[in-house]
Amino acid sequence: MAKEQTVIIKKIVRKRHAHHGGAWKLAYADFVTAMMAFFLLMWLIGSTDEATKIGISEYFQDPYQASKVDKGKVPTLDEIAPTEMDKQSEHDDSKQLELLKQKIQDMINTNAKLSEFKEQIKLEITPEGLRIQIIDNKNTPMFKLASSETEPQIRLILRALAPIINNLPNKISINGHTDAKPFPVNKKRYSNWELSSDRANAARYELNQGGLTEDKVLRVTGLSDSIPYNPGDAQDPMNRRISILVMNKKTEEHVIQEVGTKPTLPLTKIAPDKPLDTETQQPPEKPPTTDGKPQPEKSLDAGTKKPPEKPPTTDGKPEPDKPLDAGTKKPPEKPPTTDSKPQPEKPLDTGTKKPPEKPLTTDGKPQPDKPLDAGTKKPPDKH
Repeated sequence: MAKEQTVIIKKIVRKRHAHHGGAWKLAYADFVTAMMAFFLLMWLIGSTDEATKIGISEYFQDPYQASKVDKGKVPTLDEIAPTEMDKQSEHDDSKQLELLKQKIQDMINTNAKLSEFKEQIKLEITPEGLRIQIIDNKNTPMFKLASSETEPQIRLILRALAPIINNLPNKISINGHTDAKPFPVNKKRYSNWELSSDRANAARYELNQGGLTEDKVLRVTGLSDSIPYNPGDAQDPMNRRISILVMNKKTEEHVIQEVGTKPTLPLTKIAPDKPLDTETQQPPEKPPTTDGKPQPEKSLDAGTKKPPEKPPTTDGKPEPDKPLDAGTKKPPEKPPTTDSKPQPEKPLDTGTKKPPEKPLTTDGKPQPDKPLDAGTKKPPDKH
């Protein structure tokens, strides 16, 4: 008898490790955050210019001193370092103004009428642009005494300058000046400030009449006697003058920065549906009815928002309006019967929608209305 085979059963018992927590997750999260901050810092350093890097470096070297800087201050145009393109633009602008000065000088020399006043027309290149000054002298004033009414000579000068200045894209500023002689006391409290402003505005008008477009004028100012032409003599007639500054681009940007930018979108007016009254600027009132009451509003259709249309008749045509009573302006009422009751509606023919016609007699004439009974007010019964 064969030996019985021994069956060996092997049981594998796995030992379970103890839970070691989520500390590794915190470490991994810190590592990822640090890497993100590092790459963000590298991107910021690569995208900043040298001036910004110097500012950041100064902040970390002396935070207290850097904190004194006004963080809300917007740098002005002078504080921004000009680029090569800006320098080239300024050079081109200065060259154009030099050419403008030469053109004006040549025009004065070749024009016999303007040559008479060449001593009163001063041209000067300044850091702001080309300044053209038209000054008074004792014998040839440019305005009437204590008035903004122009004399013929200044009209001639301004209208000759207008087309030449208009050829350039540069904006202009017009300033009015007076001498220190006090203005006579008056009820309107009119002083040299108002006079200089009015004279500057009168000069603007003459330039526009000569061909200068309205959009070329950026500023019109009256300065009274605050900036004299001859500081040594405040009442010198030369202090009474008109100063026209053809501004360069930098000065123009300064002026716009001071007063604010212009609106980009034009304002549009919405046309009213109904014409307005020319005096009250309101819709005209409806004429009252004969009894003095205003006309009632007509009810609108809920879908079309229009007055409802009249139902058509059987032949497809719109129902005609009923004539109104001349006194009450209302549809006439039906005459009452003898018992003071309104007449009943007569039944209409189903085909023609009209009252049925009376049958004809044997001789072709319509039957006469039957007399009503005096007591019952009805046709008498047939016997």
